[in-house]
Amino acid sequence: MNKDEFLKKLETELKISKYSKYTLKNYLNANSELLNFVKKNPEEVEIDDVKAYQAEKLVNQASKTIVLFLSAIRYAYSNILHKDPTIGIKRPKKEIKIPVVLTKQEVKSLINALNNEKSRLMISMIYACGFRVSELVNLRIKDLNFEEKIGHVRMGKGRKDRIFNIPSSLFKGIIRQAKNQTEQGLEFLFTGYRGKQLSSRNIQKIVSKAAQKAGIKKSVHPHTLRHSFATHLLENGVDIRKIQELLGH
Repeated sequence: MNKDEFLKKLETELKISKYSKYTLKNYLNANSELLNFVKKNPEEVEIDDVKAYQAEKLVNQASKTIVLFLSAIRYAYSNILHKDPTIGIKRPKKEIKIPVVLTKQEVKSLINALNNEKSRLMISMIYACGFRVSELVNLRIKDLNFEEKIGHVRMGKGRKDRIFNIPSSLFKGIIRQAKNQTEQGLEFLFTGYRGKQLSSRNIQKIVSKAAQKAGIKKSVHPHTLRHSFATHLLENGVDIRKIQELLGH
């Protein structure tokens, strides 16, 4: 079996198991890069080949990156060739990092720095609903129930659906956005140029530029808003189990 055949089989396995597009992309890339490095057919890959790649390519990478790589290799070879060339390779311990959190005033300043109404609404929803970026860009109009003022996150991380409350402060703006999208025959609440689906990178750029404009010196990412949402709820006395439920944990 050559590299292309192996990767095609891997893609099929991942799709059948309903892995996310993000996981599919990362697993395919990891296996492709390993095979390019060792210059062998998949059946010939052994533990020493995996270790050699690690030593050459991943020695300065974060633990999370290494664990992801090993998981990708193990999944592919276990499911396709019924062997595991990662057996005996010790997984690094996960690094514990304290997440960056914005103050309530910093969140307000960041959102106020956005001049575009759609961008302001998107970033406000990430914060006010505790969304992951993938959950925002995949939010469909049909998943919103305006009568009950709730929405459904479909197939979020871990493939678990959850319900979120539509914030009163954003209610009219979301209705307006949904109406505009519906009139254009679009299914997603937010889309980019010519109705194309937004990417995580699009949202990251919006947040980075707004943070810079607002004069926020912290390293700010879309996920920072999700951490801030959870922290501010905790500060307001909301039970941690309720917060976990809202976040989809």
